[in-house]
Amino acid sequence: MSDLLQLPQNERLALAIALWDSLDDKSRDGALPVDPALCTELDRRWATHRNNPEAAVLWDAVRSQLGIG
Repeated sequence: MSDLLQLPQNERLALAIALWDSLDDKSRDGALPVDPALCTELDRRWATHRNNPEAAVLWDAVRSQLGIG
């Protein structure tokens, strides 16, 4: 494990993604528990978007507003 932690950041990220992708759907379910209140908020936001997708803000605009783009 210590050898893996010495890998460059991009290689560690690629490894983490590969490990996650190696799990089946059943294994992924519940692997990262999400707070019920957060699930409710995410469902609300998704419904809002589905009802009015034209109101979406482009990612470039969000980054610009945050001063990171």
